[in-house]
Amino acid sequence: MSISTSDKLKVEIKGHTALVTIDNPAANTWDTQSLPALKDLVGKLNADNTIYALVLTGAGDKFFSAGADLNLFADGNPDTARDMAQFFGEGFECLADFRGVSIAAINGFAMGGGLEVALACDIRIAEEQAQMALPEAKVGLLPCAGGTQRLSWLVGEGWAKKMILCGERIKADTALRIGLVEEIVPTGTAVERACALAEQVGQQSPISVTACKELIHQARNTALEGALPYERQKFVDLFGTQDQQEGVNAFLEKRAPQWKNC
Repeated sequence: MSISTSDKLKVEIKGHTALVTIDNPAANTWDTQSLPALKDLVGKLNADNTIYALVLTGAGDKFFSAGADLNLFADGNPDTARDMAQFFGEGFECLADFRGVSIAAINGFAMGGGLEVALACDIRIAEEQAQMALPEAKVGLLPCAGGTQRLSWLVGEGWAKKMILCGERIKADTALRIGLVEEIVPTGTAVERACALAEQVGQQSPISVTACKELIHQARNTALEGALPYERQKFVDLFGTQDQQEGVNAFLEKRAPQWKNC
């Protein structure tokens, strides 16, 4: 029996490593089923003392994850936005606090919430064809799953602003140069490399790793404690604007948005 409560998250245990695959065709998006399943899964892995590492990847060869399904936001319902923001926050924060080491094997496009889940991991390995972006502002939204906070910590304020405020999409070589990913590997090999790195984790004392990770995160987590809930609230606030509905629907209708700035 699978330990995942959703078919959209496939889990394979390899020794001391849990290989988790986001499997929601066609773009491995996150939704109201897979996000709670992620929280539940990480909780189960935390309770299993034989699991030392978690590798996260996307099914197929095109998408790691394209983030949220924008069809959920087409009607501009703030209640839906609030629920999704909460699901994203709980799922990704649980992943960030995973007891062991989490490694994102980015095997394709990592967009919006797809990049944010990679940001919640400890280490990111990208295949050479991978591309990354936080394009939410292009559709009248904002990154609500830690993107405005964790990206700044990783790459600095300048690059975070370039990606979020200017909609800059970056390739793997740039991601490596600015510190967004730790390693680039050939196409089709991210999971293999991530699992090899996870095996290295198994050579350390699991108790020591947990303590070290907690200390590394200590200063950052103090700053994030208040910022992450505020990020989610600002996301919900956008659902009282005309631009939110215009942006999302323009994207779904494959046309340029006509911004009203209201």
